[in-house]
Amino acid sequence: MDESSLWYVFAVIVIVLLAADLWINRKPHHIPMKSALLQTAVWIGVALAFGVLLFVVTGDTTKTMEYYTAYAIEEAMSMDNLFVFIIIFAYFGIKDEDQHHALFYGIVGAIVFRAIFIFVGVELLERFDWLLYVFGVILLIVALKTTFGKDDDNKENGIAKFMRNRFDYVDTEETRGKLFAKVNGKRVVTVLLLCVIVIEMTDIVFALDSIPAVLAISQDDTLVIYTSNIFAVMGLRSLFFVIHGGMQSIRYLKYGLGVILLFVSVKLLAHSFIEIPVVLSLVVIVLVLLITIAASVLKNKSDAKKAQVQPPVT
Repeated sequence: MDESSLWYVFAVIVIVLLAADLWINRKPHHIPMKSALLQTAVWIGVALAFGVLLFVVTGDTTKTMEYYTAYAIEEAMSMDNLFVFIIIFAYFGIKDEDQHHALFYGIVGAIVFRAIFIFVGVELLERFDWLLYVFGVILLIVALKTTFGKDDDNKENGIAKFMRNRFDYVDTEETRGKLFAKVNGKRVVTVLLLCVIVIEMTDIVFALDSIPAVLAISQDDTLVIYTSNIFAVMGLRSLFFVIHGGMQSIRYLKYGLGVILLFVSVKLLAHSFIEIPVVLSLVVIVLVLLITIAASVLKNKSDAKKAQVQPPVT
């Protein structure tokens, strides 16, 4: 097996897992935490296994480390994006049982649009090396905005508000889980379709941040960039239900993401002067994520203890 064969292996894995996921969740139902954790573990396991296969086929340690680093960056940034999806579902009133289908359709669209962004981005970088500095500045701005910006749930709803106010749709118990419905003999869109479109458009906005971050790790290897990105995106559905089911308490996530983006932006801006090893990049990203989660857990436990000993207000 040569490196080009990995594209076919990747395509088969994606098609088979998407088909299996759609069949398992073919009927609207609430996804419990245990199932969401299991599915998340499967997606992460598949992504890690593909990295092993990449190393076995190519024998290239650097390429493999680039794959894992790019995957870690996309997975980390996706966690923050999922909070916006929670807001979108609440805004459109999408019930828990229908959220998986909305995310499934959104992820399929993301696979297509991210392919366009990645291949165009790689082509542009091959022609215009100075774009790395542009990406570095963009990521620096995003890092500062993520770290020091105010949490404003409503600002992400601009697309949702526009779609809801400008388009006619139906939202009844009979149209639940459907993208289209017939009303008085006419085919009309449902609120679920509007929600899917908003998720898709929101993901495109997210990609404008995440794709430059991934290109900072590998500028010319489309196999590494695309496969790592898509494996991370495909695991978003199950990860969404993990976060929605009880991990909203990662209160320091935005600070961790800010540090990661700051590190990546510095890596881009200084790439002509300092070459930061890929292994070091992976270690930094993983350590920042672990510290972020650990600090959040400790803070939550501390707050819980204070709440227990604090006398009730009379």
